[in-house]
Amino acid sequence: MRVEVEGRPPIDELTAPQLQSALRNLRSYGPSSFASLTSVNGDYVQVAGGGVGCMIERREASTGRHFRAFRDRRHPVFSDGTILSFGGGKIPLQSDEWFNVADVQDVFLTFLNGLEFPEAIKWRDMSALLGSVKISAQAEGPKLGRIATVPMRLRRSSGSLSASSTA
Repeated sequence: MRVEVEGRPPIDELTAPQLQSALRNLRSYGPSSFASLTSVNGDYVQVAGGGVGCMIERREASTGRHFRAFRDRRHPVFSDGTILSFGGGKIPLQSDEWFNVADVQDVFLTFLNGLEFPEAIKWRDMSALLGSVKISAQAEGPKLGRIATVPMRLRRSSGSLSASSTA
């Protein structure tokens, strides 16, 4: 597995404590506001934001399907359409799509260990809506035009992670 965090070098063959630390240090502002964990077959989970304001997504490489995490209850503070701003852009989320970093760590550690995702986390299929635009690393920095309606995906080139549209 490989973890990639915005503004940091990737880590291959990481340990659970390394992963937890990387996720705990995410912030929706600053140099590290999104991360992904990718398996050898290309499946991945990713997060945008940090602290108490996170969005979680996953992608199945074999099917190309893209999912966004949600829960059975609405967030008590964030209403539908509240914007998550992070280094990759701005994404309006549904009230049930907001998570905290502890939730993110649970999902990422489960994925790292090849286990079933926590029961409290549900997955909304976003494939038809989101298409194939991905976040990718570009030395020149963020280049998101449609981040509000597309999935993000981290890619590395030129030694740094940032947002870029492939559409």
